[in-house]
Amino acid sequence: MASKQVERVTMFKIARKEDRDEVLEAYNVLKQTNSKVPSNSMLFCQRQRTRFTNVIYKDGKQYILACEAGHAADEPRAQGWTLVSKTTFASKSDMDYYDTECEAHKALKKVARPVRTDIITVWFESATRG
Repeated sequence: MASKQVERVTMFKIARKEDRDEVLEAYNVLKQTNSKVPSNSMLFCQRQRTRFTNVIYKDGKQYILACEAGHAADEPRAQGWTLVSKTTFASKSDMDYYDTECEAHKALKKVARPVRTDIITVWFESATRG
């Protein structure tokens, strides 16, 4: 049986817009650099000087299929959450790798941890995908 794609949503509470912009920059770098393949080439997140491995593929394919992030709308429904990301993985095992071993994700966490006051992450396999 083929593995199902996994959708992951993460929300942050980050007070300062400048800090949210820095986390968004880290997500942009993550989109370019996610991989299960090590590389000597590096990219940097300018303000934090965080290093990201500059490779995109796992066995010839990106293991992060899509990654979108942005400022949450400033309205009561946001309940204080200020930044949202949605990431699509080819499989649960790829998401597990992202959580435990991905160097690009580790670098993103180094940017986000010091500036966030709260975080929540949920994931699901779509029951409605075509």
